[in-house]
Amino acid sequence: MSRITHPYIPNSAPEARRKALEVIGVDDVEELYAAIPERLRLRKDLDLPDAIRSEQGLRRHVERILSSNRGTRDYLSFLGGGCWEHYVPAVCDEINSRGEFLTAYGGQNYSDHGKYQALFEFQSLMGELVGMDVVSAPTYDWAGAAASALLMACRITGRSKTLGPEAISAEKLAQIRNFARPAATIETVRYDRATGALDLDDLRSKVDDQTAAVYFENPSYLGLIEGGGAMISEIAHEAGAMSIVGVDPSSLGVLTPPSEYGADIVCGEIQPLGMHMQAGGGLGGFIASRDDEQLVAEYPTYLVSLGAPEEGGGWGFGVSTFERTSYEKRESSPDYYGTTQWLWGITAAVYLALMGPRGMEELGEGMMQRSLYTMRLFDSIDGVRCPVFASASVKEFTVNFDGTGRTVEEINAALLDRGIFGGKDLSKELPELGQSALYCVTEVHTQGDLHTLADAVAEVLS
Repeated sequence: MSRITHPYIPNSAPEARRKALEVIGVDDVEELYAAIPERLRLRKDLDLPDAIRSEQGLRRHVERILSSNRGTRDYLSFLGGGCWEHYVPAVCDEINSRGEFLTAYGGQNYSDHGKYQALFEFQSLMGELVGMDVVSAPTYDWAGAAASALLMACRITGRSKTLGPEAISAEKLAQIRNFARPAATIETVRYDRATGALDLDDLRSKVDDQTAAVYFENPSYLGLIEGGGAMISEIAHEAGAMSIVGVDPSSLGVLTPPSEYGADIVCGEIQPLGMHMQAGGGLGGFIASRDDEQLVAEYPTYLVSLGAPEEGGGWGFGVSTFERTSYEKRESSPDYYGTTQWLWGITAAVYLALMGPRGMEELGEGMMQRSLYTMRLFDSIDGVRCPVFASASVKEFTVNFDGTGRTVEEINAALLDRGIFGGKDLSKELPELGQSALYCVTEVHTQGDLHTLADAVAEVLS
């Protein structure tokens, strides 16, 4: 038995280890690993550096590593494509840093009553934003929510074929396919090369009586407003399929909620609602639908509800569908879901409560104005084509550099030398677009920032 007491490993003190082994009836830790074949066990020390045993030394070591990161405090960023730079009000960090939210993992109705109420408020506010009655507690991310929504549709319709947009993040599509692979296939639908919108003729040719759902995004991955949402939903419904819409909720202050153009299920990403980018982290998805018994019965996620107590006044908050979650069914669950993103749901509730309907409207209007202004700046640069598509955008748009003779990779490298993160390179994901990049402009960007970007691009290309 090891006699090393490690400051960061619970029960590593010899006496504590001995008592723990006594409780489970084991004489030595090695007995716990007896089922692992000898050929798979490492019988030598790992080649690791010396342990850092002081908290101060460990902190200094980690800070030294982190200092090599390049973030948006020191660089102007125009990256998007699934994780966007938005302004995070101080109250969001203040509340989600409170111990009762930050450290509370999973409890019960009494011990976590405040957390359950906060999640109920999140569900209520998101429901109002997307125009739906029922909203899940947060999922891992948008891709996880979309995959679960597609599986819901498969279980409801008894079908296994699903359709989704060709113009979608390659990472998201891969994640959805891997997640849904045991129960569903995903076939992509082309997009109109002139407008960027979903190709309705291609959709009609692919939807059939085996289609469980048609999934599309609004705004699309390329940042475009999908004006044919009602027609897409109608085509899906005529075939007996469900319409599933993925949304960026920061756009819903100016865009019609999906419930008004035929969506049966809505999903999306809550990161724009008060979460820092955190090197691509801080993500959380959601699923929403109308209050239909058949739909609600297929939610794989926690749903927090309220009810009157048996005695006294007020309201009680608690999980209402625990028996259907993967936490209850475990290996027999038809879907999978965890609780890791609950903190971001609480954060999003704080953000939405602070912004209110008018604040979300101003947010959307401001982003559309900035995007249009930036597109005009790009279009004035020789060899640059922007916009690429004849459709309106909210906060993201596509820029084509074919006429410059330079690749997006080269341009982004030169911009980085000037303290700017350029747009996301689309040349490998969507090669038919040539040397194109997806740029993102939000409320954090000033007019001066936009001119700094345009001047830097012009200088790089000169």
